[in-house]
Amino acid sequence: MGSLDGKVAIVTGAGQGVGQGIALALASEGAAIAVLGRTPAKLEATCELIAERGARGEAFACDVRDLEAVPGLVEEIAGRFGGIDILVNNAYTGAFGPLLEMSDADFHKGFHSGPFAAFAFMKACHPHMKRRGGGHIVNLVTSAMVRWDPQTYGAYAAAKQALRSLTRTAAAEWGPDGIRANSIAPHALSPGLQRWAEAFPEAAEEFRKTIPLGYIGDCEEDIGRAVVALVQPGLRYLTGATLPLDGGQAYFG
Repeated sequence: MGSLDGKVAIVTGAGQGVGQGIALALASEGAAIAVLGRTPAKLEATCELIAERGARGEAFACDVRDLEAVPGLVEEIAGRFGGIDILVNNAYTGAFGPLLEMSDADFHKGFHSGPFAAFAFMKACHPHMKRRGGGHIVNLVTSAMVRWDPQTYGAYAAAKQALRSLTRTAAAEWGPDGIRANSIAPHALSPGLQRWAEAFPEAAEEFRKTIPLGYIGDCEEDIGRAVVALVQPGLRYLTGATLPLDGGQAYFG
């Protein structure tokens, strides 16, 4: 028996990296997972790994920036699984670079895939969570919001800071419905970071040295397992918070 038996989770961007790690960790505790992302082959691979853990996973190919499609997709998921208990907004597509070199369209990308998409999923999931007596929302933000050197991270940090503020407001407004909303700011060895580390090993080593615990987190064991803890009754009094899952690197004052 898993600690999340009978629970249903939606995880966006679950085809790889942190999203996949969170989906697998939740599945390992018995949760059924709606696996969302843009690449069907990657989603199916995640579903196979979920099945290996003895849980149910179903793939739903979507682009979270298609905001008009979100309510219908959530209704479809709730209908197939019988409800929704956990929402993890992980998907993000944005741009990096100096502000004066960034087009308006590139700046907007992060907001559409970040706070705009999260807002759409949160609103659509709210009635289903309330109907089941409560639920959990976990939104992924970033330590770039408090980075010592914010250069080139401006658009990314701005979108994630908006999502962090949205999370706090949802926690305040939806607490009476039994819904907790928290943010996590993870560092994890996703495929993108792995490629960067392999291409620039010296820079990667310098980056690692800035992490007090001495290593970059594992997507499932360090980030996914933390999300499992976050949605369980042991942390039932925690809402509206931002948890830095980064080995102690960032300072959230």
